[in-house]
Amino acid sequence: MARAGPALDAVAGTAPEAGALELDRLIHERVRLGIVSALAVNGKLPFTDLRDLLGTTDGNLSAHARRLENAGYLLCHKSFDGRVPRTDYELTARGRRALQAYLDHMEAIIAATRER
Repeated sequence: MARAGPALDAVAGTAPEAGALELDRLIHERVRLGIVSALAVNGKLPFTDLRDLLGTTDGNLSAHARRLENAGYLLCHKSFDGRVPRTDYELTARGRRALQAYLDHMEAIIAATRER
């Protein structure tokens, strides 16, 4: 069956699991995008600062950070500040590359949309 209308132009992403019009699903989710963006700008951030910055709950931040950690996008450093446990997050080189690829893909989509 032939498609009616103009053909869609591909806007290629660099994430292997993402198709031409599909963004990196791991980073595209709002909280995870916020995490990697905040870490890209600030370097290392404590859990509480990241939670407050993103306006999310402890459990929500933990779950999303774990997904990014499992993908190799961020590192989790646990320590104690006196007797108080402290968790710091830091973006890995792989996480920086994934964020850059995501942003490049978004810019390509925006540019293709504006050309129309």
